[in-house]
Amino acid sequence: MNLTVVGLGLIGGSLAKDLRTKGIAKTIIGSDKSLIHCQKAKELGIIDDYKPLEEAVKEADIVIVSVPVNATLKVLPQVLDNISEKTVVMDVGSTKSEICKLIQNHPKRKNYVANHPIAGTENSGPEAAIDGLFDKKTTIICEQEKSDPKAVLLIKIIHEAIGMHVIHMDADEHDRHIAYVSHLSHVISYVLGKTVLEIEKDETNIFELAGSGFASTARLAKSSPEMWTPIFLQNKKSLLKSVDEYIKNLNDFRELIANNDENALFEEIGKINDIRRVLDGLALKRAKGH
Repeated sequence: MNLTVVGLGLIGGSLAKDLRTKGIAKTIIGSDKSLIHCQKAKELGIIDDYKPLEEAVKEADIVIVSVPVNATLKVLPQVLDNISEKTVVMDVGSTKSEICKLIQNHPKRKNYVANHPIAGTENSGPEAAIDGLFDKKTTIICEQEKSDPKAVLLIKIIHEAIGMHVIHMDADEHDRHIAYVSHLSHVISYVLGKTVLEIEKDETNIFELAGSGFASTARLAKSSPEMWTPIFLQNKKSLLKSVDEYIKNLNDFRELIANNDENALFEEIGKINDIRRVLDGLALKRAKGH
């Protein structure tokens, strides 16, 4: 199977590596706005060669569009304009509603499968691509009824081949849920990083005093602004709602501390500890491959 990856970063590169390892991709062609990324991806063996977008997608059986979601709005129609009738196209964007609306009337809409693999790290670029990134993770296919059933089946098969659990959602539903479980986490991490940098002017204090709790919470603040700025703006409606609810809860928590309300604070933390049950259950499901 001939694979073309448009966007040679963490997700695109990691998918290319896994699909090659599993024997699904025989030849992998890359395309990226950065010549340096193209050269590095070839040097690392992620791709066999690189070409301009229009040329790269013509002979592909599958095209993976793995660029920031604002760039997807430009790149995806170009890809659909240049593919063959048999080519299947998927994206990996963390937002879905605006992207799906953009190409809903495209003549080759059925060739496209709206997809979001929920996996990643805070790193970017071809060097960030790693083997096994998607194992025991979930991918979400949206608006499957608007895609060719054979295309949806193919995308489902290749994701299951690299160890992913496949679920289906409406595009708006996807964006609403992902605002809480992913996008809000990044907002919190960025704001935590900003707060600490503003208060702790001496970086030595951060280095010496920051424990694993700070490191794990602030890790996402290292994520690329090129990727996350357009995600926040494309999912503005759902994200603002989640941020407003978070601010309300943060203010409520602040009041408990300000009022020295030990019993209420103890009780509130105890209730929130139930997240452990949810996360432990999720970890168990993933370990079982569900």
